[in-house]
Amino acid sequence: MRSSRALAAAGAAVAVLGLAAPAAVADGGRVPNPSNIVALPSVIARGGQLTITVDGCPHGGTATSNAFPRTDLTPISGANDTSRGTATVDADARPGSYDITVHCSGRTLTRPAAFTVIGGVRGGIGGSSTSGATPTDIAIGGALVAAAVAGSGVFWMRRRAEKRI
Repeated sequence: MRSSRALAAAGAAVAVLGLAAPAAVADGGRVPNPSNIVALPSVIARGGQLTITVDGCPHGGTATSNAFPRTDLTPISGANDTSRGTATVDADARPGSYDITVHCSGRTLTRPAAFTVIGGVRGGIGGSSTSGATPTDIAIGGALVAAAVAGSGVFWMRRRAEKRI
């Protein structure tokens, strides 16, 4: 009688461990760590949208940077442990490289120089100029115009002299 109770208790223990083992193996018995932060495009203008993808973030999380506000990351269906989010770069972000810090499952990971913000171009007359022509620009332009007028005058005078011969 005692051996049957002991055998039943051992069988129940084996059954419990047998059911729990696949769950532990599937998860690896670990808390996932965020890894492989990818920002696309890697070079972006101010005000553009940046897609951030993070591996090892199965339940989503957040991404932060000095160039954009906190952005939520959501799990990608069909992709194991991967989350993605879209951030809009601030319109007043300074040109340069920026880091991205990701917070997932109570863990934090920072990717230095994850993307680069480039300065915008000012459209219209004088598109890339900020203050107009400088005195040096005006002097160079004036000298080129004077040289063109003098060269044209010499050419015209020589042709006129050739007709008299």
